[in-house]
Amino acid sequence: MAMRTEGAERAVGGGAERSVSASQAGVLTAADELKRRGLRRMKGVATGLLVVVAVVYALATWAEHSGAGPWAGYVAAAAEAGMVGALADWFAVTALFRRPLGLPIPHTAIIPTKKDQLGQSLGEFVGENFLSEEVVRDKLRSVELAQRLGDWLAVPANADRVTAELATAARGGLRVLRDADVQAVLGESITRRAGAQEVAPTLGRLLEKTIADDGHRRLVDLVLEAAHTWLTAHRDSVLDAVAGGSPGWTPRFVDRKVGERVYRELLRFVTEARQQPDHPARATVDRFLADFAQQLQHDRETRERVERLKNDLLNRPAVQDLIASAWSALRAMILDAAEDERSALRLRARSFVLTTGGRLASDERLRAKLDGWVADATTYVVNGYRAEITSLITDTVAAWDAPTTSRKIELHIGRDLQFIRLNGTVIGALAGLLIHAATRALGG
Repeated sequence: MAMRTEGAERAVGGGAERSVSASQAGVLTAADELKRRGLRRMKGVATGLLVVVAVVYALATWAEHSGAGPWAGYVAAAAEAGMVGALADWFAVTALFRRPLGLPIPHTAIIPTKKDQLGQSLGEFVGENFLSEEVVRDKLRSVELAQRLGDWLAVPANADRVTAELATAARGGLRVLRDADVQAVLGESITRRAGAQEVAPTLGRLLEKTIADDGHRRLVDLVLEAAHTWLTAHRDSVLDAVAGGSPGWTPRFVDRKVGERVYRELLRFVTEARQQPDHPARATVDRFLADFAQQLQHDRETRERVERLKNDLLNRPAVQDLIASAWSALRAMILDAAEDERSALRLRARSFVLTTGGRLASDERLRAKLDGWVADATTYVVNGYRAEITSLITDTVAAWDAPTTSRKIELHIGRDLQFIRLNGTVIGALAGLLIHAATRALGG
């Protein structure tokens, strides 16, 4: 066996570049070699004891026939029974893995011939006794996962570690993603979602609530402020606009007077509207906005016009470019925050981890809820995929060839099985001694 192993390893370059696993190829690993040496030693011990009792039997029998005395009979009987026990247990142990002496004895070489049935039985045993819902729930309940997780997360050093791992995962995930793909998906998703959702009623309700809370007044104040500032700084522009729109036959001084009058009236109107909260113009704006809010919600024509405007905006290249640039900015912001240990994002993530750990450690109801979620999820997986889980055992065993399977199992348990041979020799000798003693006693 050792020569075949060494030859196989040399043939594949010392095992450094094997294309199949050691167990499937029949090549022993370093751990298997250690088990093989231990198995050979124990086989030698068991066989050596058999040889010893055989020698003792031969000598005791000779001594008995030479008139050495009754003790020789006792020794011969014990040694004879010890040989029988040793041979019987050798047969039993050997029959598990191969045919004793190569003879086609029925019900021998059990593991090679019953490999697939053993794998099937092992899979069923695991499924029934280890993957049942009751066993899984009892095990998870005894583990107290939520309590342990809370205690662990509540330690600042562990929170730092979790935060660092999350940051590393975030950086890795963002670097793996292609910007063009994400931008295309975002653009398509946002456009489809926005196109399917009618915005006019929502805008109408928002505008109605804004008017009810007088939130629009700040916008009106801003517009009037901007208009007053512009008029103050652009008097000549107003005069030129009025002069440019007058008939060509009017004298220039008349155009000038009219322009100055228009400018003063505009400035006065804007100033009064700006300074007087109850100015009629403000009330007009309030009525207009209130009517427009109702039209957005209930007027079909207005809603259709808003939808056409929305679709036109969504299909503009500038809007798609804005979505793409928003992703790029968000990605850069997350990467920068993930790399900086003192960033607000990292600090908030650390604080969240610590808070979560503290709550789990102190809140029994939260722990019970988390344990319940974990148990439900685990039992769902176990109940739904028990056959697939156990098939991993049966399919793996079925994929092994019979000689390799037998040898692997023998390497793992064969050393312990040799103690059966030792015990059989000892127990057989004791039983033979007692039987011989009882026979002599009854016969005497």
